Amino acid sequence: MARLSELVRADTELPVALRLARTLVSAFARIFSIILLLATWEILARSGTFTPFQLPAFSAVVERIWSDAESGDLAINTALTLYRALTAFCICAVGGVAIGMAMSRNVIANWFFDPIISVGFPMPKIAFLPVVILWLGVYDVSKITIVVIDAIFPVIAATVIAIRGVERELIWSARNMGASNRELLTQIVLPAALPQILTGLQVALPLSLIVAVVAEMLMGGYGLGGTMMTASRFANSTSVFAGIVEIAVVGYCLVKAMALVRRRLLIWHQEASEPTTV
Repeated sequence: MARLSELVRADTELPVALRLARTLVSAFARIFSIILLLATWEILARSGTFTPFQLPAFSAVVERIWSDAESGDLAINTALTLYRALTAFCICAVGGVAIGMAMSRNVIANWFFDPIISVGFPMPKIAFLPVVILWLGVYDVSKITIVVIDAIFPVIAATVIAIRGVERELIWSARNMGASNRELLTQIVLPAALPQILTGLQVALPLSLIVAVVAEMLMGGYGLGGTMMTASRFANSTSVFAGIVEIAVVGYCLVKAMALVRRRLLIWHQEASEPTTV
């Protein structure tokens, strides 16, 4: 800790220009591989190695994205995909944590849910999509449902492992000091388990986006995935690659937003004082 304080103090004593230069170099180093990938994409597309149908130039893809943004299609499709993914994620967050807490603290709940989790976790939940379509149709409810079915398992598993991993000494000490079950849960167990629960949520969030896009591809309609499949049917290669870039950017933003939420919620935790690459 003393060493960390010395490093922070030394950093604050540097000239503003030098600190700015270090920040810019660090930011460039983080995105260098992405820049290299995009540059390679542009060079290969314009070299004649691939046809424009196989690999459209990145600049052409950017033009398509800009055109979609100006027409409003990009905003509509992104909003619909995010609505489905984030709605399902919120359901997974509340339901998964609740089920995980019940399994960790109640024998009957553990007896009931443990076989379901053990069987359901490793299997590809997208296999339930035909059943969901038969029961609920091809609208938002069915797309949100299949996302919940797929993304809730990491949250449940992380919550169970986190709560069961809380140090028994903390629980015994709290009970000896007269803490009630509610106080024990809210002031001891959940704060101690929160880092691992958030890890489960960080897995569930991009998974929600992935499954939402896949569901849109298979069911059709508006959304980033549905738009990509429509473009594919019309052999519009540029729009297909534009959809890939759009989904990548949306996923990156979601992951970074979740990392920011984690840092804010765990500002009291040890990991908040440690160097991070996120």
